[in-house]
Amino acid sequence: MTDHREVRASDHDRDRVAEVLRVAVGEGRITLEEFNERVDRTYSARTLGELDEVVADLPGPGALSEPTRATPLPVPVGGDTLLLHTTSGRVGQVGRWSVPPYLSAKAGRWGKVRIDFTSADCPHREVLLDIEITSWFGDIVVVVPRGWVVRDEEVVRRWMGAVYNRPPVPLAPDGVTVRLTGYVQTGDVWVRYRRATS
Repeated sequence: MTDHREVRASDHDRDRVAEVLRVAVGEGRITLEEFNERVDRTYSARTLGELDEVVADLPGPGALSEPTRATPLPVPVGGDTLLLHTTSGRVGQVGRWSVPPYLSAKAGRWGKVRIDFTSADCPHREVLLDIEITSWFGDIVVVVPRGWVVRDEEVVRRWMGAVYNRPPVPLAPDGVTVRLTGYVQTGDVWVRYRRATS
């Protein structure tokens, strides 16, 4: 398995680090001279490991205060849950699988979680997916069939946390609502709508 620190960095990765540095200089954590030097290092970095070194001495997004949830997390009944948690690797649920009513996805630094519902069997009209990204570069990708709808109003976004979700069509009569809860501190949640596979 390839060490994530040796993976080539993308322009998106570099932009994220530059934004972390802008926040740090605005808070007085680094000087303007340090900021300029680190930005130069950021945009000349070739690997994720080199980017990691640029922000290694800055506090993580959750170091000062724990985010407050918009709504309390419901306690799942009977333990019928799916947990997809990773600190720095990749984890996913794809292909043919049975969807429980409750899922939890957590991504740490450089962690990637992928949940693909397009070939899944889902007996529920609503599924709760609790998300948590507390890293500089964590990502969660949620892929659902067209006709399903992902609702993200309950997700708390802090720092540079973002949810990219644009349903192309309304909820279908036989569609499923995936309700997102939890928080995103600096990573991204990407929601993709695809045609269901048989």
